[in-house]
Amino acid sequence: MGDFIADRWQDILFRAFQHLSLVVQSVAIAAVIAIAIAVLVTRVPVLRSPANSFSAMGLTIPSFALLGLLLPLVGIGALPSVIAIAFYAALPILRNAIVGLSGVSPTLLESATGMGMGPTARFLRIQLPMAWPVIMAGLRVSAQMSMGVAAIAAYVLGPGLGAYIFTGLAQLGGANAVYYALVGTIGVVVLALLLDAALLLVSHLTTSKGIRA
Repeated sequence: MGDFIADRWQDILFRAFQHLSLVVQSVAIAAVIAIAIAVLVTRVPVLRSPANSFSAMGLTIPSFALLGLLLPLVGIGALPSVIAIAFYAALPILRNAIVGLSGVSPTLLESATGMGMGPTARFLRIQLPMAWPVIMAGLRVSAQMSMGVAAIAAYVLGPGLGAYIFTGLAQLGGANAVYYALVGTIGVVVLALLLDAALLLVSHLTTSKGIRA
């Protein structure tokens, strides 16, 4: 195992960077989309039930099936990987954002309006800060889930450590098959733990002291 890593450490690090970059960028895209939809849902309450149903049903779609559907539409490589990861990542963020934004006290919003705040100011200065801990909790769940989806995205030649896992499975019985699978799997787990720790720190630093648990 040591020799295997020593011979390929540069490639392993490069693929780990690719994997992390793919997940971070996809989750960032998902967060922007999910929060925008959540804002719309909180302003049009009739959309809340369909949005929650969609976020629940979306998670039942197998990632292999979604990637298979994307192949004839966008081809192979990074693009279908980003689309698939962003799709799954948006679901828990959307659910948490709806819960967080809806949980802000109407009285508090009325007071802000009485102070002369417009819709944008109320959102940025009242709703978003109050809902931020709940949104960040959803974002952390999304990031962990996205690490696994990014590994599966190697099926469509997506970048990252998933290629090592698939190589190990394809060469099952070969000399280095187990090492490929182990390095890919352990690498994904380590990246997931590091990203979760980073997001936890970001959540702590960006949450108002008045509502910090």
